[in-house]
Amino acid sequence: MDERWRADLALWGIPDEIAARARTDPWGHSPARFAERTERALAEAEGPTLRRIAEALPRGGSVLDVGAGTGAASLPLAASLGELVAVDTSDGMLAELESRAAELGVPVRVVRGRWPDVAAVTPAADVVVSAHVVYNVPDLAALLAELSGHARRRVVLELTERHPMSWLNPLWAHFHGLVRPERPTVHDVIAVAEALGHQVRHEARLAPLTRFATLEELAESACRRLCLDRERAGEVVAAAVALDMWPLPRDRWFTLWWDSERESR
Repeated sequence: MDERWRADLALWGIPDEIAARARTDPWGHSPARFAERTERALAEAEGPTLRRIAEALPRGGSVLDVGAGTGAASLPLAASLGELVAVDTSDGMLAELESRAAELGVPVRVVRGRWPDVAAVTPAADVVVSAHVVYNVPDLAALLAELSGHARRRVVLELTERHPMSWLNPLWAHFHGLVRPERPTVHDVIAVAEALGHQVRHEARLAPLTRFATLEELAESACRRLCLDRERAGEVVAAAVALDMWPLPRDRWFTLWWDSERESR
């Protein structure tokens, strides 16, 4: 099952001849954009992911946030947090998280690096959360195993139903003649977790906000992801309209969770 995940994920790679045209990293993420998401999450602390963390988190307990970004999946629980352990590869993201944690009075310990590579130097926590990370990790079984091994009470995942770059599929076909994959999906994540022996529960909802506020924002992102010059943004806008891509439908987000063996005993 894990090998199927690895193979499906590999098909999302960008062909070398297309990637060679990119002026910026097509897989990059903006700390400023993530910070905006965290600000919205702090202003409206709701949703199944936060509920599933909160119901397993003792007051003053600890949360390990893997792929923490700027803290959208954990900082809204500041009132109950005794310690936040944040793992991420981006210094920029972690700096944003530390700044917000200080404002909220949340003690935070950061671990810079990629999961599960840094698992051995990362402490356990009452609840482990990993939001919008799994589609970046080829070795899914190892990721899930280390998440579970670090959770005293519960593991909570948040992810899109399909690969988060699926919205670009019509534009890949239009500009590059490239047909993108249909898998992996959230159901593959559930299958791998269950194969590891976890009793997985899940809940779905629409993403709280649309991906882009304007067609211009869509075009800017699409140019970067498709390895197109920014000067072609107008072409992207025209193609998105012609392909009936605007407005983009909201993604379906899934929350998966399972309790740790030590908690269930």
